[in-house]
Parts: sequence; C-alpha cells; structure tokens
Amino acid sequence: MLRMGRAAREAAEALRSATAGQRSDAIRAMAKHVRADSADILAANAEDVAAATSMIDRLMLNEERVEGIAKALEEIAGLPDPVGKVTESWTRPNGLEISRVRTPIGVIGMIYESRPNVTADAAAICIRSGNAIILRSGSEALQSALAIHQALADGLQEAGLPRETVQVVTTADRDAVGFMLHGLGGTIDLIIPRGGKALVERVTKEARVPVLGHLEGVCHTYVHASADPEMAAEIVRNAKMRRVSVCGSTETLLIDRDAATSLLPRIAEVLDGCELRGDEVARAIVPMEVASDADWRAEYLAPILAVKTVSGISEAIDHIGRYGTGHTEAIIAEDEQAAEHFLSEVDSAIVIWNASTQYADGGEFGFGAEIGIATGKLHARGPVGPEQLTSFKYQVRGSGQTRP
Repeated sequence: MLRMGRAAREAAEALRSATAGQRSDAIRAMAKHVRADSADILAANAEDVAAATSMIDRLMLNEERVEGIAKALEEIAGLPDPVGKVTESWTRPNGLEISRVRTPIGVIGMIYESRPNVTADAAAICIRSGNAIILRSGSEALQSALAIHQALADGLQEAGLPRETVQVVTTADRDAVGFMLHGLGGTIDLIIPRGGKALVERVTKEARVPVLGHLEGVCHTYVHASADPEMAAEIVRNAKMRRVSVCGSTETLLIDRDAATSLLPRIAEVLDGCELRGDEVARAIVPMEVASDADWRAEYLAPILAVKTVSGISEAIDHIGRYGTGHTEAIIAEDEQAAEHFLSEVDSAIVIWNASTQYADGGEFGFGAEIGIATGKLHARGPVGPEQLTSFKYQVRGSGQTRP
C-alpha cells in the first residue's frame, strides 16, 4: 500500500507536466482498450455476479454497459480541461496582477462498492483534472475492477503516461481501507467514499485526510396542486422505477392534500410493482401499507415508495428539510411562482422542476460521468466532475513592488 502511494505521487507529478491534449489522448486510449478487452471484462464480471447475494443490477455488466463505459470515457476526454483555467483576475492599485487558477488536488483515494463502471469513470475524471487515483473496490466487484483497470493501464501506457496514474488495490482485505484512510504516509490528498451509509460513516469517522462524500440519497418528489396529472404520473414513475437502486431514485412522494384525490390514483396506477407506504390521507385514497416515521428517513434502493400528503409547499419544504439528506429533490408544478420558490428555498445539492430525480447524474449534467454526488456544502456540491476535483492557487505578477 505504501508503494502504491509513492507511485501515485510520482504519477501525479508527471501529470502536472502533461498537456491537456496528452491527457485527452490517454482517456481515449483507455476507451479503446476497454472495448478491446470487453470479453475479459465480462468474464471477470460474471465471476463477481456469480458470487453476489445482493445489488445484482448495480454489479452486472453486459456488452451494452461495457460500451457505455467506453463512451463515457470518450465524453470525458472531450470535456473542457479545468487545469490552468483562470477563474478570476484583477489588478491592485499598486500594480500587482492577481489571478486565481485551477490546479490539480494531487492524489485521490476512492473507496467504492458494487458498480464496476465507477472504476473507469473515476479514473478518467481524475486524469481529466490532472490527478492520480488509487481505487479500492468493494470485494463484490473486485474482479470486474481489476479487469477494467488492466484496460485503463494499457491505455495510459499507450499514451505515454505512467500506468501508476490509476491503481486498484488488489486485495479485499478491509485493512487496506484503513491504510488509505490514514493517507498512505502522506501521499493521499483526498478520500472519496461512494457506497452505503456504513461505508461513508466509517470513512468520515476514521479518515485522517480530507473527505468528499455523500450520505444516503433520500430524494423527494413533490407534486404540487397545479401539476399536470399525466406529467406527474410519468415523472414519478421514472423517478422511482427507472432504476430503483441508484442514489437519485425518489424515495418519498410528497403530494398536496387538496389535489391528492385527483392526482394520487393515477400516480399509483403507473407504479405497478412498487410497494406504497402512506399516511392516513393517502391510504384513504389508495390502498397501501402504513408509513411510519422510519419510512420518511429510508433510502430503500428498492421498489418501495413512501407517500405523504402535505398542506402545501411550505410543509413540503419543511418535510424535506427535516428528513432529507441534501441530495436531490424535485417539484412537479405548472405554477411557475411555486416552482421558483421551491428551487430557491430547498437546500439540497440538486433541485429540479418538472423532471425526474434520476437526472441526478454527472453524465446527464454534461460532465461525461461523475465520481459521486457530493451532499456537503464545502468545496464541491452535486455531481463531482473534473472541475470539482481541482483546487486553486493564486498567481501574483509584479513589476518590482515591495510592501511598505
């Protein structure tokens, strides 16, 4: 582990001197090798799937998903390069010219679960932003991660960048996580956890280096009384059922009480195969299970939806503030004033009007992919793409000034 850290630090220094074009070429070469190694990646993934007992949908790859990994790499290669970007500049009365310039963070350590595509997404986003990365996959996806990493390393080598720019921890031993959380002898600059609550809590508690992560995605969709019924039904269906295991899946439906009688039956009709758990008013309109206080806090990641009726937009916002995790919330409304009030007042990383919460995704935001959805309020918030994995420094240009 210490050798990995030192190698990553050396690779990060090499990346600092690489041009934006060189890094783009490396990411495109990575995509090429992912396609070429598709059979090996699928064979490794089949081993992981055969041993898995849960989260099969997140874990499983097929030819279409492998192609999706390659396409995401190519999209990231084409993104604007953030390194060296001047975000602001000004001249002081004494003639000093000051610029704020984006710069790589250095070495990123990422600990994640289940999703093999994260291996490629995280690697490409880090290279785009000039960072080296050490990846620690969950044991359930380790064989897939190692196979994908082989393709990524071959692409880096082809482009003339160090293979150690991207490294994957080869052991499932949990002690490896502890070593990373302590910074590998000062070589890791930032830790990013991507997984369940237990993982994020452990990382937050034990890390001795800065952490960029998110807690659960207890996402809400609020159906305002002015909502178009068919739009509301289709958006809620997609927000819940498109992929129930993603962090942007809606877990609680809020609906205006005065409109619930007309809107809720149609919404329930399209949620075929989804268990509903509601409050007293919702149950009187549509038969469903009883919701408890725990349901308002639940990230089900399953075809289960909590349903709460509210007196209006203020109660909806209050409920989100009390039970939400700061991830993604949506309002469905034709009333523009109500929608703008919701967008302004809800304090979450992503707030959406008349669209599905499942758009909480870096690819859908135009980032090519994402390294996670940050729900904190410092450094980065929402989908974490290349720009969010840079820091900045100040460059000061003078002409002989000395301070009096």
